[in-house]
Amino acid sequence: MRILRIIAVLAAVAMTGAAQAPSPTPPLLKPDDRLKSDVLLIVAHPDDETGVVPYLLQLIDQHKRVAVIYTTHGEAGHNNMGPERARSLGAVREMELRHALDSVGIKNVWFLSGRDTPSQNALQSLANWGHGQVQEELVRMVRITRPEVILTLMPGFFVGENHGDHQAAGVLATEAFDSAGDPTVFPAQLAGPAKVNEMLLDGLQPWQPKKLYYVPDAADDIFKNTGPSYPTNGISSSLKLPYWRIAMETFEHHLTQYRSYIEGLKKMDTKQLEEQAKNWGGPITFTLGKSHVPGSVTGDVLEGITPVSIPFVPAVREAYEQPVALSVELGGPWSFYEKFRRAHGLTRLPKPSMPEIGIKRGATLTLPLELHNHSDAARTIKIAVTAPDGWTTQSGVGSFILEPHSDYYAQVLLDPSKAEAKPDQQIECRAEADGKTIGEIKLAVRLVNGGLPQN
Repeated sequence: MRILRIIAVLAAVAMTGAAQAPSPTPPLLKPDDRLKSDVLLIVAHPDDETGVVPYLLQLIDQHKRVAVIYTTHGEAGHNNMGPERARSLGAVREMELRHALDSVGIKNVWFLSGRDTPSQNALQSLANWGHGQVQEELVRMVRITRPEVILTLMPGFFVGENHGDHQAAGVLATEAFDSAGDPTVFPAQLAGPAKVNEMLLDGLQPWQPKKLYYVPDAADDIFKNTGPSYPTNGISSSLKLPYWRIAMETFEHHLTQYRSYIEGLKKMDTKQLEEQAKNWGGPITFTLGKSHVPGSVTGDVLEGITPVSIPFVPAVREAYEQPVALSVELGGPWSFYEKFRRAHGLTRLPKPSMPEIGIKRGATLTLPLELHNHSDAARTIKIAVTAPDGWTTQSGVGSFILEPHSDYYAQVLLDPSKAEAKPDQQIECRAEADGKTIGEIKLAVRLVNGGLPQN
C-alpha cells in the first residue's frame, strides 16, 4: 500500500507542475526504441505463428528485433484444458501464446480487437471484426513498431489455406503496409498531444515499411520460387537445438487446442523426437508481396534493408475490370480478391488456375453470383448448373429479371452426392440471355472429411 501512496503523490506532483507557469522547453523525445521491430509478423490466432517460428528464431540469432501481432484472441476455438470458452478462452490462449514466445525471447506481442470467426469467408471475418476499427488498430501498431519488413498470411482463397480469419489478417496487413506511411490516414494518430494527459491524439509519426511477404500454406505448388526459402534443420546458436525442434517446443504451450498431441510428444524418447523432423523440419517459404528497396524475388527477407527510413510509397492501383453490359460473375471472396489485388498492385501474386474451395462431405455448397444489367432495358437471365453425378441443386437456378442499370446478388445452393465420391469435383454455372451464353463460371471443389463451414 505504501508503494501505491508514493505513486499517487508523484502523479499529483506532476499534475500540479503542469498547471503552474510554463517550465523550460523539455528536450524532444524520439520514438521509443523498446518498441522498434526489424520484422513484424501479423497473424490471426494464437498458434498461427507456429509455421514461422523457425525463421523468427533465425532472426533472433542474427540479433534482429522481432514482434508479433494477433488480430484475434482465438476465442472461438475449443478447450481441452478447462471449462473456459468464448472471451475467457481467448484470455487463456493469450496466456499460452505469451509463454510460448517468451520462451524463445520474443516479448513484444500485441493483440487487436478482432473476433475469432470460424468460416472460410474473409468477408465474414472482416465484418465480424469491424474492418475499419481493426484496420485503425493495426495501422497504429505499425506506426508504433516501425517494422522494416512485415510478414503475414496469404490474402487469397486456396484449398489447404481457407480460414477466413487467416485471409483477413493478410488483407489488413496489406492495407496497413500501404497506408501507415500516409499522413492523411487516421490523422489523429499523427497529431501532437494538446495537453499533458492527452486522451485522443497519439503523437506518432507516419511509417512506411520496406518489404511485405506472405506465408503461403496451400495445397497448390504455385508458390515455388515466389520468394525466399529457409531450411529449419540448422542449429540455433543461442538454444543449441535445431530450429524446427525449438518451434515444436514452443507449440507445446498451446494445450487448450492440442492437448492430446502435445502429451504424446512429451512421452517420446530422444529417437522418436528426432523422427519428428519429418513433420516439423521442412523448409519455410515466403512469397514476396511488395518491396520498396532493391533486391531479388528469392533473395533474403532482409536483402536491401538499411536503417534509413523511406518516404511514403502509394500503392500502384490497377483499374478494375468493369463487367460487360449483361454478365454474371463469381461473387463472394473470389470477386473481392480480384479487386483487392488490383487495388494494392498485387496482380502478379500466384492464384489457382480455377477458383477453388474445400468443403466438408455432406455440407451444402454456396455458389455466390453477381448479376449485372448495365443496359437501358430490363433483361432476363437464365441460370443453369452442371454438377457431378449425385449432386442436387437446392435453389438459385432458373430465370431472373434484372431491372435496367442494376446489380443483383444471388446464391446457388448445391448438395454433394451422398455416395462415396472422388474428392476433387467441378461445378459449372452457365448464364444465358436471349438464347446466348453470357457467362460461364467453373469452381473446383474438394470434398474433405472435416474443416470449417463455408460461411
